[in-house]
Amino acid sequence: MGVVERREREREKVRRQILDAARELFAREGYERVTMRAVAEAIEYSPTTIYNHFEDKEDLVEALCQEDFARLFSALTAGKMPDDPVERIRQMGRAYARFALALPNHYRFMFMTVKVPDHKLSPEDPGWRSFELLLNACREAVAAGRFKGDNAEAIAQVMWASLHGATALLVTYRPEQFPCVPADPQLIEKTCENALRGWLAR
Repeated sequence: MGVVERREREREKVRRQILDAARELFAREGYERVTMRAVAEAIEYSPTTIYNHFEDKEDLVEALCQEDFARLFSALTAGKMPDDPVERIRQMGRAYARFALALPNHYRFMFMTVKVPDHKLSPEDPGWRSFELLLNACREAVAAGRFKGDNAEAIAQVMWASLHGATALLVTYRPEQFPCVPADPQLIEKTCENALRGWLAR
């Protein structure tokens, strides 16, 4: 390995450490409370090192969002997608929950942490494209008469909100920490089915 390659590998290793430490801090402390100095202290580097990789905190958050939502998009599109839009929604719901439970820090950062106030998604963003998968399936279901009502956008938002609620609980609490009774092992599946049942035409 040459000097250039070794330096590039070392640079990428430091960048990876910065991203992982920042994600954990943002998920635990929130966007407003985390400083670039805090990220530097978490990996025992100087703040100057952080600024060699990221222009500012907003740039760091943007890099994390792009990386984590790209990973979610890959999880949602892994394997063969069913032709039936309703079954496709079920499959994406399961994949969404598996992603969250396998990578709870990523999920908390992505969906349970306040981000840069003026940040707006564009159609090229993996976060936009991830939700678009659900939205397109809902549009197909509406067009085919599988769903009652004609507002696919609202249906997609309700489906996401329902699934996020159950997923966030499982990411936040262990099953034995649920009040009164442990978390139902089929909580995700039943939440998804319940949300679908409210929209199915028959």
